[in-house]
Amino acid sequence: MNDSIVSLTQRLMQFRDNRDWRKFHNLKDLIQSVGIEAGELMELTQWKTTQDVDDAIADPDFRVRLGEELSDVFLYVLLVAERAGLDLAEEAHRKIDLNDTKYPVEKARGNAKKYTEF
Repeated sequence: MNDSIVSLTQRLMQFRDNRDWRKFHNLKDLIQSVGIEAGELMELTQWKTTQDVDDAIADPDFRVRLGEELSDVFLYVLLVAERAGLDLAEEAHRKIDLNDTKYPVEKARGNAKKYTEF
């Protein structure tokens, strides 16, 4: 795992363990928590146009909220990976390699079609 991901995961585990929360962190609930936090992230853009969201990034309050919600999602993803014994950086590299095969540049460049539509 990437050193920064490893150190962040270690810090997160220490935070969790200091509070005796590991007993609540079963894989099912952690995975559900990723979705719940992703919903809170999406809520930041609910009822806004694409331009509204693009403009909001200049708003310091929006940036703080965005950073907090992104962090919540990311931290739960780290907890899921740790609980499942997965090297998240390795898995991400593997997924990019897979997508590189599914979406070859000559077919995917400049369009949003799913690989099954090529």
